[in-house]
Amino acid sequence: MTSDLGSGGSAPDFGLVAAGGRKGHDPAPDTAEAGNVPPVNPSVTALRRQFPDGVLRNRVCAGDQDVVHIDSGRVAEILRWLHETPDQHYDHLADVTAVDHGGGRPIEVVYQLWSIPQRSALRVKCELPLDALEIESVTGIWQGANWLEREVYDLFGVHFRGHPDLRRILMPENYAEGHPLRKDFPLRGRFSRAEQTRRALTQDPEDYYMPGEIGERTPQVVASGADDGDEAKASGAGAGGEGEADVL
Repeated sequence: MTSDLGSGGSAPDFGLVAAGGRKGHDPAPDTAEAGNVPPVNPSVTALRRQFPDGVLRNRVCAGDQDVVHIDSGRVAEILRWLHETPDQHYDHLADVTAVDHGGGRPIEVVYQLWSIPQRSALRVKCELPLDALEIESVTGIWQGANWLEREVYDLFGVHFRGHPDLRRILMPENYAEGHPLRKDFPLRGRFSRAEQTRRALTQDPEDYYMPGEIGERTPQVVASGADDGDEAKASGAGAGGEGEADVL
């Protein structure tokens, strides 16, 4: 059995976790190694030939997973080529996510592509500096990018130009503490516990429910004294039959 305590027997310092990412950490694996390596996926070679100035570098991880870093200003152009070129035909956008390595380093926007006809996968990454977190939307290429880009916007603060409905998708629209998956986001949030409690107690139900859901809700009716075997009878009583009913 392994111990969670350090070599000196003391408990781990969770204050370091709460402090978030800091400068001076080891560089992220993807940014530490510039240059190129022989690719496994022939799409990487085709990309370099088609966009010699748009492909910055490539690497292979886990033995056979090709990762290509491209110019963020040409993301829609390059991904559209991968989608529409018959020899590539990356018809499935499996995921759009982001990675914050902390320490003031750029945030990476990650696109996981699959070509079902070619039976190949390709991971494409774009780096965005913290003072310019904006990139073109790819919803015009894959409609499935809609909610995925909204999630990255919500949790990392990346703006997607041309997105048809860019708004929060997990956090309430009036959430004021920032973007929770950023490394600079405090472990316990930006507000004090007292302020978080005050906001929770004074929240508007429309923060969590659509107005239509609130207006169209019908009360649940349960017959008084009904046991498990009287469910049908209870339903009849609630619908206007004989017997007393409680409205929840």
